[in-house]
Amino acid sequence: MRNKIIFAVSVLGILAGLLSAYILGRERPAQPPVFKPVSSPYDVAIYANGMIESEQQAGANINIYPEVPGPVTKLLVHEGQQVKAGTPLVQIDDSVQKATTEQLRLQSVAAQVQLQELKAEPRKETLDVAKAQVDQARSNLDAARDQYDKRRSSFELDPRSISKDVVDTARDAVAQAQTALGVATKQYELIKAGAWSFDISNQEKQYEALKQSYLSANALLQKYTVRAQSDGIVLALNAPVGSYVSSLGVYDSYTQGNDPLAVMGTPQQYLSVRCFIDEILVSRLPAPGKIRAEMSIRGTDLKIPLEFVRVQPYVSPKLELSNQRQEKVDLRVLPVIFRFQKKDLGVVYPGQQVDVYIGQK
Repeated sequence: MRNKIIFAVSVLGILAGLLSAYILGRERPAQPPVFKPVSSPYDVAIYANGMIESEQQAGANINIYPEVPGPVTKLLVHEGQQVKAGTPLVQIDDSVQKATTEQLRLQSVAAQVQLQELKAEPRKETLDVAKAQVDQARSNLDAARDQYDKRRSSFELDPRSISKDVVDTARDAVAQAQTALGVATKQYELIKAGAWSFDISNQEKQYEALKQSYLSANALLQKYTVRAQSDGIVLALNAPVGSYVSSLGVYDSYTQGNDPLAVMGTPQQYLSVRCFIDEILVSRLPAPGKIRAEMSIRGTDLKIPLEFVRVQPYVSPKLELSNQRQEKVDLRVLPVIFRFQKKDLGVVYPGQQVDVYIGQK
Protein backbone atom coordinates (compact mmCIF):
# COMPACT_ATOMS: atom_id res chain seq x y z
CA MET A 1 0.00 0.00 0.00
CA ARG A 2 2.77 2.38 0.92
CA ASN A 3 4.52 1.74 -2.38
CA LYS A 4 1.36 2.53 -4.32
CA ILE A 5 1.07 5.91 -2.59
CA ILE A 6 4.68 6.77 -3.36
CA PHE A 7 4.18 5.75 -6.97
CA ALA A 8 1.04 7.90 -7.31
CA VAL A 9 2.78 10.95 -5.83
CA SER A 10 5.69 10.45 -8.24
CA VAL A 11 3.34 10.27 -11.21
CA LEU A 12 1.56 13.45 -10.10
CA GLY A 13 4.93 15.22 -9.72
CA ILE A 14 5.96 14.20 -13.21
CA LEU A 15 2.64 15.40 -14.68
CA ALA A 16 2.93 18.73 -12.80
CA GLY A 17 6.48 19.18 -14.13
CA LEU A 18 5.40 18.48 -17.69
CA LEU A 19 2.45 20.91 -17.39
CA SER A 20 4.68 23.64 -15.95
CA ALA A 21 7.24 23.13 -18.71
CA TYR A 22 4.49 23.40 -21.32
CA ILE A 23 3.00 26.58 -19.83
CA LEU A 24 6.33 28.28 -19.27
CA GLY A 25 7.63 27.26 -22.65
CA ARG A 26 4.83 28.90 -24.61
CA GLU A 27 5.88 31.99 -26.59
CA ARG A 28 3.68 34.95 -25.78
CA PRO A 29 3.32 37.54 -28.52
CA ALA A 30 4.49 41.04 -27.51
CA GLN A 31 1.72 43.56 -26.94
CA PRO A 32 1.52 46.28 -29.56
CA PRO A 33 2.90 49.68 -28.43
CA VAL A 34 0.40 52.25 -27.22
CA PHE A 35 1.80 54.73 -29.74
CA LYS A 36 4.45 54.63 -32.42
CA PRO A 37 7.92 55.37 -31.01
CA VAL A 38 9.41 58.70 -31.94
CA SER A 39 11.54 58.59 -35.05
CA SER A 40 13.26 61.15 -37.20
CA PRO A 41 11.43 62.18 -40.38
CA TYR A 42 14.71 63.39 -41.94
CA ASP A 43 17.76 61.51 -43.18
CA VAL A 44 20.05 63.75 -41.11
CA ALA A 45 18.60 65.51 -38.06
CA ILE A 46 19.35 66.88 -34.62
CA TYR A 47 17.23 65.65 -31.74
CA ALA A 48 16.19 68.15 -29.07
CA ASN A 49 13.88 68.36 -26.11
CA GLY A 50 11.33 71.12 -26.38
CA MET A 51 8.71 72.87 -24.32
CA ILE A 52 5.47 74.37 -25.62
CA GLU A 53 5.02 78.02 -24.67
CA SER A 54 2.64 80.83 -25.53
CA GLU A 55 3.80 82.83 -28.49
CA GLN A 56 5.71 85.75 -26.95
CA GLN A 57 8.33 88.15 -28.16
CA ALA A 58 10.60 86.87 -25.40
CA GLY A 59 9.72 83.24 -26.05
CA ALA A 60 8.19 82.75 -22.58
CA ASN A 61 4.92 83.16 -20.70
CA ILE A 62 3.96 86.33 -18.81
CA ASN A 63 4.74 85.93 -15.11
CA ILE A 64 2.72 88.37 -12.98
CA TYR A 65 3.98 89.45 -9.56
CA PRO A 66 2.15 91.86 -7.22
CA GLU A 67 3.87 95.15 -6.42
CA VAL A 68 2.37 95.29 -2.91
CA PRO A 69 2.16 92.61 -0.19
CA GLY A 70 -0.94 91.35 1.58
CA PRO A 71 -3.44 88.50 1.81
CA VAL A 72 -5.55 87.63 -1.23
CA THR A 73 -9.24 88.49 -0.73
CA LYS A 74 -10.70 87.70 -4.18
CA LEU A 75 -9.88 85.74 -7.32
CA LEU A 76 -11.61 87.62 -10.12
CA VAL A 77 -10.84 85.21 -13.01
CA HIS A 78 -10.38 81.48 -13.48
CA GLU A 79 -7.71 79.45 -15.24
CA GLY A 80 -8.24 79.15 -18.97
CA GLN A 81 -10.20 82.41 -19.18
CA GLN A 82 -9.52 84.83 -22.03
CA VAL A 83 -8.93 88.35 -20.68
CA LYS A 84 -8.24 91.81 -22.09
CA ALA A 85 -5.47 94.18 -21.01
CA GLY A 86 -6.48 95.89 -17.76
CA THR A 87 -8.83 93.12 -16.61
CA PRO A 88 -8.67 92.65 -12.79
CA LEU A 89 -7.20 89.27 -11.92
CA VAL A 90 -6.64 89.18 -8.15
CA GLN A 91 -7.72 91.48 -5.30
CA ILE A 92 -5.33 91.97 -2.35
CA ASP A 93 -6.52 93.31 1.02
CA ASP A 94 -6.39 97.13 0.73
CA SER A 95 -8.20 98.21 3.90
CA VAL A 96 -5.24 100.08 5.41
CA GLN A 97 -4.18 101.74 2.16
CA LYS A 98 -7.77 102.75 1.40
CA ALA A 99 -8.05 104.59 4.74
CA THR A 100 -4.68 106.29 4.22
CA THR A 101 -5.71 107.41 0.74
CA GLU A 102 -9.00 108.84 2.00
CA GLN A 103 -7.16 110.74 4.77
CA LEU A 104 -4.80 112.34 2.27
CA ARG A 105 -7.72 113.19 -0.03
CA LEU A 106 -9.52 115.02 2.74
CA GLN A 107 -6.34 116.91 3.68
CA SER A 108 -5.87 118.03 0.09
CA VAL A 109 -9.51 119.13 -0.09
CA ALA A 110 -9.08 121.15 3.13
CA ALA A 111 -5.95 122.82 1.71
CA GLN A 112 -7.81 123.62 -1.51
CA VAL A 113 -10.69 125.21 0.43
CA GLN A 114 -8.23 127.33 2.41
CA LEU A 115 -6.56 128.42 -0.84
CA GLN A 116 -9.92 129.38 -2.30
CA GLU A 117 -10.63 131.36 0.88
CA LEU A 118 -7.38 133.31 0.49
CA LYS A 119 -8.11 134.05 -3.18
CA ALA A 120 -11.67 135.15 -2.34
CA GLU A 121 -10.54 137.80 0.18
CA PRO A 122 -11.67 140.36 1.16
CA ARG A 123 -14.81 138.89 2.60
CA LYS A 124 -17.71 141.34 2.23
CA GLU A 125 -18.79 141.04 5.86
CA THR A 126 -15.23 141.65 7.13
CA LEU A 127 -14.84 144.62 4.80
CA ASP A 128 -18.11 146.10 6.06
CA VAL A 129 -16.91 145.84 9.66
CA ALA A 130 -13.64 147.59 8.77
CA LYS A 131 -15.60 150.34 6.92
CA ALA A 132 -17.82 150.85 9.96
CA GLN A 133 -14.74 151.16 12.18
CA VAL A 134 -13.41 153.90 9.85
CA ASP A 135 -16.72 155.75 10.01
CA GLN A 136 -16.73 155.47 13.79
CA ALA A 137 -13.16 156.79 14.04
CA ARG A 138 -14.09 159.71 11.78
CA SER A 139 -17.11 160.50 13.95
CA ASN A 140 -14.94 160.41 17.08
CA LEU A 141 -12.50 162.82 15.41
CA ASP A 142 -15.32 165.23 14.51
CA ALA A 143 -16.66 165.14 18.08
CA ALA A 144 -13.19 165.70 19.57
CA ARG A 145 -12.50 168.57 17.14
CA ASP A 146 -15.83 170.26 18.03
CA GLN A 147 -15.06 170.08 21.75
CA TYR A 148 -11.59 171.49 21.18
CA ASP A 149 -12.91 174.36 19.04
CA LYS A 150 -15.48 175.29 21.67
CA ARG A 151 -12.98 175.28 24.53
CA ARG A 152 -10.35 177.12 22.51
CA SER A 153 -12.90 179.84 21.53
CA SER A 154 -14.00 180.20 25.15
CA PHE A 155 -10.37 180.52 26.29
CA GLU A 156 -9.64 183.14 23.63
CA LEU A 157 -12.67 185.22 24.66
CA ASP A 158 -12.00 185.01 28.38
CA PRO A 159 -8.95 183.12 29.66
CA ARG A 160 -10.57 183.03 33.07
CA SER A 161 -13.65 181.13 31.75
CA ILE A 162 -11.74 177.88 31.25
CA SER A 163 -8.38 176.61 32.31
CA LYS A 164 -5.48 176.19 29.93
CA ASP A 165 -5.20 172.53 30.99
CA VAL A 166 -8.71 171.73 29.72
CA VAL A 167 -7.91 173.32 26.36
CA ASP A 168 -4.72 171.31 26.06
CA THR A 169 -6.55 168.07 26.95
CA ALA A 170 -9.15 168.74 24.25
CA ARG A 171 -6.38 169.39 21.74
CA ASP A 172 -4.67 166.07 22.66
CA ALA A 173 -8.02 164.27 22.29
CA VAL A 174 -8.25 165.60 18.73
CA ALA A 175 -4.76 164.28 17.96
CA GLN A 176 -5.62 160.85 19.40
CA ALA A 177 -8.86 160.68 17.42
CA GLN A 178 -7.00 161.65 14.26
CA THR A 179 -4.43 158.87 14.85
CA ALA A 180 -7.23 156.35 15.52
CA LEU A 181 -8.84 157.35 12.23
CA GLY A 182 -5.54 156.75 10.44
CA VAL A 183 -5.18 153.31 12.01
CA ALA A 184 -8.77 152.36 11.10
CA THR A 185 -8.22 153.61 7.54
CA LYS A 186 -5.02 151.57 7.15
CA GLN A 187 -6.77 148.48 8.54
CA TYR A 188 -9.60 148.97 6.05
CA GLU A 189 -7.16 149.31 3.16
CA LEU A 190 -5.29 146.18 4.31
CA ILE A 191 -8.48 144.12 4.41
CA LYS A 192 -9.62 145.56 1.10
CA ALA A 193 -6.31 144.59 -0.56
CA GLY A 194 -7.06 140.89 0.14
CA ALA A 195 -4.60 138.09 0.99
CA TRP A 196 -0.85 138.63 0.62
CA SER A 197 0.60 137.08 -2.55
CA PHE A 198 3.19 135.20 -0.49
CA ASP A 199 0.44 133.65 1.65
CA ILE A 200 -1.41 132.56 -1.49
CA SER A 201 1.76 131.13 -3.03
CA ASN A 202 2.58 129.24 0.18
CA GLN A 203 -0.94 127.80 0.37
CA GLU A 204 -0.79 126.80 -3.30
CA LYS A 205 2.39 124.84 -2.67
CA GLN A 206 0.88 123.14 0.38
CA TYR A 207 -2.22 122.21 -1.60
CA GLU A 208 -0.13 120.86 -4.48
CA ALA A 209 2.04 118.81 -2.08
CA LEU A 210 -1.02 117.27 -0.42
CA LYS A 211 -2.62 116.64 -3.80
CA GLN A 212 0.47 114.79 -5.05
CA SER A 213 0.55 112.76 -1.82
CA TYR A 214 -3.07 111.79 -2.41
CA LEU A 215 -2.41 110.87 -6.05
CA SER A 216 0.59 108.77 -4.98
CA ALA A 217 -1.45 106.97 -2.32
CA ASN A 218 -4.29 106.43 -4.78
CA ALA A 219 -1.90 105.01 -7.38
CA LEU A 220 -0.56 102.62 -4.73
CA LEU A 221 -4.15 101.70 -3.81
CA GLN A 222 -4.84 100.69 -7.42
CA LYS A 223 -1.93 98.23 -7.28
CA TYR A 224 -3.83 96.16 -4.69
CA THR A 225 -5.93 95.04 -7.67
CA VAL A 226 -3.58 92.99 -9.88
CA ARG A 227 -4.53 93.46 -13.54
CA ALA A 228 -3.61 91.83 -16.83
CA GLN A 229 -0.92 93.77 -18.67
CA SER A 230 -1.93 92.50 -22.12
CA ASP A 231 -4.58 90.48 -23.91
CA GLY A 232 -4.22 86.78 -23.34
CA ILE A 233 -5.32 83.67 -21.49
CA VAL A 234 -4.87 82.87 -17.81
CA LEU A 235 -2.72 79.75 -17.58
CA ALA A 236 -2.28 79.48 -13.80
CA LEU A 237 -3.38 81.13 -10.54
CA ASN A 238 -0.99 80.14 -7.76
CA ALA A 239 -2.59 81.95 -4.80
CA PRO A 240 -5.92 80.84 -3.26
CA VAL A 241 -8.04 83.25 -1.23
CA GLY A 242 -6.42 83.88 2.14
CA SER A 243 -2.84 83.18 1.10
CA TYR A 244 -0.18 85.85 1.57
CA VAL A 245 1.55 87.32 -1.46
CA SER A 246 4.43 89.75 -1.85
CA SER A 247 6.60 91.20 -4.58
CA LEU A 248 8.51 87.88 -4.55
CA GLY A 249 5.33 86.01 -5.49
CA VAL A 250 3.68 83.14 -3.63
CA TYR A 251 5.50 80.65 -1.42
CA ASP A 252 4.99 77.04 -2.54
CA SER A 253 5.18 74.66 0.40
CA TYR A 254 5.89 71.70 -1.91
CA THR A 255 8.84 73.09 -3.83
CA GLN A 256 9.80 75.47 -0.98
CA GLY A 257 10.27 78.21 -3.54
CA ASN A 258 8.36 81.26 -4.77
CA ASP A 259 5.98 81.07 -7.73
CA PRO A 260 4.41 83.94 -9.69
CA LEU A 261 1.00 85.09 -8.50
CA ALA A 262 -0.40 84.39 -11.97
CA VAL A 263 0.90 83.10 -15.30
CA MET A 264 -0.57 84.36 -18.57
CA GLY A 265 -0.07 83.52 -22.20
CA THR A 266 -1.10 85.21 -25.39
CA PRO A 267 -4.31 84.22 -27.22
CA GLN A 268 -3.51 80.71 -28.40
CA GLN A 269 -4.01 80.94 -32.15
CA TYR A 270 -0.32 80.13 -32.38
CA LEU A 271 1.90 78.39 -29.85
CA SER A 272 5.67 78.49 -29.61
CA VAL A 273 8.07 75.62 -29.04
CA ARG A 274 11.35 76.40 -27.33
CA CYS A 275 13.90 73.70 -28.17
CA PHE A 276 17.12 73.16 -26.27
CA ILE A 277 20.07 72.17 -28.46
CA ASP A 278 22.93 70.56 -26.56
CA GLU A 279 26.08 72.66 -26.85
CA ILE A 280 27.97 69.80 -28.51
CA LEU A 281 25.35 69.82 -31.31
CA VAL A 282 25.25 73.58 -31.85
CA SER A 283 27.88 73.37 -34.59
CA ARG A 284 25.60 71.00 -36.54
CA LEU A 285 22.64 73.37 -36.46
CA PRO A 286 21.70 74.41 -40.05
CA ALA A 287 21.67 78.03 -41.17
CA PRO A 288 18.48 79.89 -40.11
CA GLY A 289 17.15 80.05 -43.67
CA LYS A 290 17.52 76.27 -44.12
CA ILE A 291 16.09 75.03 -40.83
CA ARG A 292 13.04 72.80 -40.82
CA ALA A 293 11.65 70.86 -37.87
CA GLU A 294 8.92 68.47 -36.77
CA MET A 295 7.48 68.02 -33.30
CA SER A 296 6.10 64.82 -31.75
CA ILE A 297 3.64 64.99 -28.87
CA ARG A 298 4.59 62.47 -26.21
CA GLY A 299 2.01 59.74 -25.65
CA THR A 300 0.41 60.25 -29.08
CA ASP A 301 1.12 59.59 -32.74
CA LEU A 302 0.63 63.29 -33.46
CA LYS A 303 3.44 64.90 -35.47
CA ILE A 304 3.33 68.62 -36.22
CA PRO A 305 5.59 70.55 -38.62
CA LEU A 306 7.18 73.62 -37.06
CA GLU A 307 7.94 77.07 -38.44
CA PHE A 308 11.35 78.48 -37.49
CA VAL A 309 11.19 81.84 -35.68
CA ARG A 310 14.61 82.68 -34.25
CA VAL A 311 17.57 81.56 -32.19
CA GLN A 312 18.14 82.93 -28.72
CA PRO A 313 21.90 83.57 -29.01
CA TYR A 314 22.81 82.70 -25.45
CA VAL A 315 23.98 79.29 -24.25
CA SER A 316 22.73 78.77 -20.70
CA PRO A 317 22.29 75.94 -18.16
CA LYS A 318 19.36 73.67 -18.87
CA LEU A 319 17.18 74.89 -16.02
CA GLU A 320 13.89 75.21 -17.90
CA LEU A 321 13.48 71.43 -18.13
CA SER A 322 15.44 70.08 -15.18
CA ASN A 323 14.62 72.84 -12.65
CA GLN A 324 17.93 71.97 -10.98
CA ARG A 325 20.16 74.90 -10.14
CA GLN A 326 22.98 72.65 -8.99
CA GLU A 327 23.72 69.59 -11.10
CA LYS A 328 26.61 67.16 -11.09
CA VAL A 329 26.97 67.75 -14.84
CA ASP A 330 26.84 71.32 -16.14
CA LEU A 331 24.65 70.71 -19.18
CA ARG A 332 24.34 73.83 -21.34
CA VAL A 333 21.95 74.35 -24.21
CA LEU A 334 21.11 76.84 -26.96
CA PRO A 335 17.38 77.80 -27.12
CA VAL A 336 15.79 77.78 -30.59
CA ILE A 337 12.26 79.09 -31.06
CA PHE A 338 9.69 77.55 -33.42
CA ARG A 339 5.97 78.05 -33.70
CA PHE A 340 2.90 76.24 -35.02
CA GLN A 341 -0.78 76.96 -35.52
CA LYS A 342 -2.90 75.38 -32.81
CA LYS A 343 -6.17 75.07 -34.75
CA ASP A 344 -8.10 72.14 -33.24
CA LEU A 345 -5.18 70.47 -31.47
CA GLY A 346 -6.95 69.73 -28.21
CA VAL A 347 -4.10 67.69 -26.70
CA VAL A 348 -1.55 70.51 -26.90
CA TYR A 349 -1.04 72.85 -23.94
CA PRO A 350 1.68 75.28 -22.85
CA GLY A 351 4.16 73.60 -20.54
CA GLN A 352 4.18 70.22 -22.33
CA GLN A 353 7.54 68.67 -23.13
CA VAL A 354 7.85 67.48 -26.71
CA ASP A 355 10.39 65.73 -28.93
CA VAL A 356 11.73 67.79 -31.83
CA TYR A 357 13.83 66.73 -34.81
CA ILE A 358 15.61 69.54 -36.62
CA GLY A 359 16.68 68.94 -40.19
CA GLN A 360 17.90 70.88 -43.17
CA LYS A 361 15.98 71.92 -46.24
